Amino acid sequence: MKFTSIIAIYILFFAFSAFLMLSLGVRTDEEAGTPKVPGQADSAPHRFDLPRHLLKAAAVGALLTALYVANWSYGWITPADLDFYHRR
Repeated sequence: MKFTSIIAIYILFFAFSAFLMLSLGVRTDEEAGTPKVPGQADSAPHRFDLPRHLLKAAAVGALLTALYVANWSYGWITPADLDFYHRR
């Protein structure tokens, strides 16, 4: 597999994991025990740490990319394994 392909796969896994992890570990002002700003939505996060969130997404993306490349190299799961309709 080419290095540029691995980078492209990593970027896809990074974006996917960053999007999926947005709701994990977020607390509202009510849960944090702080007063809300007038006009603030009830579901607004108390504090969102973007660098930490991106670091977690980068780690998950790297792990998923490593698993994908390992599966590509060793062939643990092949397209034939995922064909549920034409099994013998």
